[in-house]
Amino acid sequence: MSDASLLSPQRRSRGSGTRKSRPEPRYLAIGRIVRPWGVRGELKMAVLTEYPERLLHLRRVYVGPYAVPYQVVSVRFHRKAAILRLVGCEDRETAETLRGQLVQVPLEEAVPLEEDEYYEHQILGLEVETPEGEWLGVVTEIITTGSNDVYVVQGPEGELLLPALEDVVLEVDLERGRLLVVVPEGLR
Repeated sequence: MSDASLLSPQRRSRGSGTRKSRPEPRYLAIGRIVRPWGVRGELKMAVLTEYPERLLHLRRVYVGPYAVPYQVVSVRFHRKAAILRLVGCEDRETAETLRGQLVQVPLEEAVPLEEDEYYEHQILGLEVETPEGEWLGVVTEIITTGSNDVYVVQGPEGELLLPALEDVVLEVDLERGRLLVVVPEGLR
C-alpha cells in the first residue's frame, strides 16, 4: 500500500501542466528511518525512491514532519536498505529519536521525470471520469503492486480499483485536475 506522503513516481499516459487546486509539497520523501544501525549513530533507512543511486550524492536531507535539516556524512547500502550517517547523530540514543521519520529532499531537487510519469501527490485527489462524462469519484490512494499501480477511487458507488494501465487511463490532465478512464468490464 502506498503512503500519500511518499511521492514515488507513477508511470501513466499523456498528462502535462500543473494542477492549481492543490499546492505542491515542499519536500519529496526518499526514505524512512527504520531503526538505529550500530552504536555510533548510524541509521538504517528504507529506500522510498525509484532512484536509489541518488542517495550516494546527498549532501543534506530534511528529517521528520518539521523537515529538520541534517548534513549527510555518508551513505552506503546494505541489502535493500541505505545506511545513513548524519552530522549531529553521533550515538544510538540520538539515532533512536529519529526512528520512523521520513527522510526528504526539497522538491526542486527531485529527479526529473519522463513524459507520462507523475509523482503520487500529482495523482492523489484527481477527479476521475469516463469519456462519456460519467463522474466516478476521486483518487484517494495508490496501491503499488508488482506489475502496475492501482488507483483507489472513492465515488458515489463506493470504492473502485482501477489498474494504472495505458488502455485504462486515457489521459492525466493535471491542469483540470482530472483522470479520464475506461473502466474495464467486470470492475463495477
